[in-house]
Amino acid sequence: MATFSYQAVDGRGNEIQAEIEALNERDAHEKIRALHYFPTSVSALPPAAAKPTPVAPRRGGCLFSMGVGQKALTEATRQLATLLDAGLPIVRSLDILWAQQPPGLLKETLLDVKADVESGSALSEALFKHPRVFDRLYVHMVKAGEAGGVLDVILGRLADYMEKSLRLKQKIVGALVYPAAVTIIAGGILTFTLIFIIPRFEAMFKEMDMGGMPWLTELLIGISRMFASYWYVMVFAALALWAAVHVVGKTPKGRYTIDLLKLKLPVFGKIVSKSSISRFCRTLGTLTQSGVPILNALSIIKNATGNVVVAGAIESVHNSIREGDTIAEPLRHSGVFDDLVVNMIQVGEETGELDRMLIKVADTYDNEVDTLVGAMMSLLEPLLIIGMGGAVGFIVIALFMPLIHLMSTFGAPGH
Repeated sequence: MATFSYQAVDGRGNEIQAEIEALNERDAHEKIRALHYFPTSVSALPPAAAKPTPVAPRRGGCLFSMGVGQKALTEATRQLATLLDAGLPIVRSLDILWAQQPPGLLKETLLDVKADVESGSALSEALFKHPRVFDRLYVHMVKAGEAGGVLDVILGRLADYMEKSLRLKQKIVGALVYPAAVTIIAGGILTFTLIFIIPRFEAMFKEMDMGGMPWLTELLIGISRMFASYWYVMVFAALALWAAVHVVGKTPKGRYTIDLLKLKLPVFGKIVSKSSISRFCRTLGTLTQSGVPILNALSIIKNATGNVVVAGAIESVHNSIREGDTIAEPLRHSGVFDDLVVNMIQVGEETGELDRMLIKVADTYDNEVDTLVGAMMSLLEPLLIIGMGGAVGFIVIALFMPLIHLMSTFGAPGH
């Protein structure tokens, strides 16, 4: 069989570029039409350019294989939901989805999944074999969709959940990029000034034989000498501190302490707390809405909050529910969830609309995170300006004080 490169248009007018194996060009056209595509260009690839279709399994085939980004997985989930909603069989949907993916781990994984489904496995069972790509939440939601016969609906909900989670993460990360970039650039310029520029001024002052210099200038020169002589010690100390925090963060007690400190920080702590609560409510609401039992859902969420303090509170909720308690009461006594969350969840339990209430809480907290991120930026920007202005002002004043003293000396009577 030969490999053909083709361009086609799907039922929604989207352009498709992919490769397909066929006996000849006519067979290639027929196979492309069988995928519900309209081929616009089909050409045979020479044997050297043809990419042989890999056979599952191929795990570990790429030495430097990158992971699957959340955005790529979200888009693939949305596409699969759309294909299934259009009435296509699961195998054909996976085949189309595989053909649309760029080379990488996700494309390889989809080929493995398609092969398993073709051999008779359920989609959830095939996904379960690839924990690097599909986490427990993903697999359990797919399993619930299969059990209820609404896989397309569940995948659509899963895509919605992933999109909102990704949007929240991007907002927080995006808010930190600007101050981090400004701090790094300003720190680099300041370090360069202390190591290379200040020593030249020191040499110039010595040539002028000024005698004693103002204390502010002496302080600046002392700092400059320290940076110039011991910069490697500072770099090593910074790396050692980072390594120590990283190692301590691997231990249960250290991780708990670090996560607790994150929650206690001003402004940023509230962002971490509210984003964790939002993730908890949205995940639990999506899982229960999809038919996943509450105990299984809590077990999944416990490892997906990103904060062990919040995870500990969820563990206590899990244990209380297993003993017959409600969700709201253990949340109230955890000290992590505020009254708004507890009261809305309690109302949801009493009215039988817990899943809808959880999603509403998550939306509310997402909006609060947006407000807090804006407040944090409003606080950081003037602090950065004041900090940089203070550093620049200190250097300028310290360098000009000897010059002013020198000019006043030469301008005095008798000189």
